[in-house]
Amino acid sequence: MMVTVIGRGHSGTRAMSHTLSASGVFMGAPLNGSGDLIPPEAMYEACRVMAKHIVYLGQNRWDFSRLQTVPIDPAFTRLIEAYLVSVSSSTAEYKGWKIPETTLVFPWIVRMFPEIHYVYWVRDPRDCILGAHVTDDLAEFGIPYDKTDDIRQRRAISWEYQVELVKATPKPRHWLTVRFEDFVLDQEHTLARLEKHLGIPLARIPVDPTRIGQWKSDAGRHDFDFFRADLIEHGYTLS
Repeated sequence: MMVTVIGRGHSGTRAMSHTLSASGVFMGAPLNGSGDLIPPEAMYEACRVMAKHIVYLGQNRWDFSRLQTVPIDPAFTRLIEAYLVSVSSSTAEYKGWKIPETTLVFPWIVRMFPEIHYVYWVRDPRDCILGAHVTDDLAEFGIPYDKTDDIRQRRAISWEYQVELVKATPKPRHWLTVRFEDFVLDQEHTLARLEKHLGIPLARIPVDPTRIGQWKSDAGRHDFDFFRADLIEHGYTLS
């Protein structure tokens, strides 16, 4: 069984990576403190290769349709294989990887690995954009957008882009969406869902309830109109 965890940076994906590692799943080597498989440079460059096939429509809207039909660039395949070499060469029965930038190449990852297990990690975007992440500036990964000096807005656009990219991609056979908030506040029920999805028993790790709803005490801008539909879809309370 192979598994990957997708979700924007600061969505709490490290909790899933740490859970999998504690459960005996080989998550590649080496890992950083966030449970990311490193070094990340091959994955970052793979993001830039795929981004060339995204059509920018302006006003922070994108057409992802070509990603489902255009042949996968051989350079992309080589980069992903290089990034995952420790995973693919492992003889472990259960293995996988996690790095948030996998979300940026999700359409082609699904085409390369249609039969692996996917865990889509969702977090309230109002919490997700409070901290800095390398994907805050999509241009660093070759993705066009209407750049702004407002760092919170830049993070919000990055969050929205990744949500729209996932929505536009046909889902693989083994797919499960998990809210970070549910993992923290109702770990037993959430782990039961994950165990059914993955087919293996999972370890319990410490969680920190104070990470939920941090936006409520945040003095900066953390809410954007384009969050609304997704807040409703994932069952979050509107501001």
